[in-house]
Amino acid sequence: MICPRCNSNQSDDVKFCTVCGANLAAVRQALDVRDADEFDWSKTWLAEMFMSHAEQKRRQAAIELASGVTPEVKRYNEIKAGVITSSVGIAISVFLFVFMQGLVLNSNVSHDAAVILTRVWAAGLIPFFVGVALIINGVVVSKRIVEIANREQSTKSLGEATQPQALRGADTNEFLSAPFSVTDQTTKHLRVSDKK
Repeated sequence: MICPRCNSNQSDDVKFCTVCGANLAAVRQALDVRDADEFDWSKTWLAEMFMSHAEQKRRQAAIELASGVTPEVKRYNEIKAGVITSSVGIAISVFLFVFMQGLVLNSNVSHDAAVILTRVWAAGLIPFFVGVALIINGVVVSKRIVEIANREQSTKSLGEATQPQALRGADTNEFLSAPFSVTDQTTKHLRVSDKK
């Protein structure tokens, strides 16, 4: 072992450094503890980055299940997000329409600029249509996903109901007596060898 204080080479059975007197037993103990308590890379974000897509989806589903987010809850959240987004789109359109009309009427704007400014309200149609798409997705597509998840859940629960939850105790009364002995074949060979 090399002494960490003076860098002199020491034998492994020495408790203290013969040159500087450092406690080598404590150094060995600290090194042993550090080796036993190594860093676990599997619990870091780096391990999640290299995880397969299927494993990431499985882990995300497990987290959602643990937090109580079911496919039905996701569906309702998606519909709710669609209603909110489309409402915001309508509000933006109304605000832009009123604001731009007031701007055009109360200012000295050219005819070409007035035409453009009166059509700026159409920018609010983007969030409106995004919200409508979320509502349609929540009502139609996510409904099918919920049905599939419920079907899988019922299949799993049926499979678990048919399988025993634990091993039952051994019942020695169920063994049937065999019409032959374990040593039948062995004793036949012994009798044959006696005749020779």
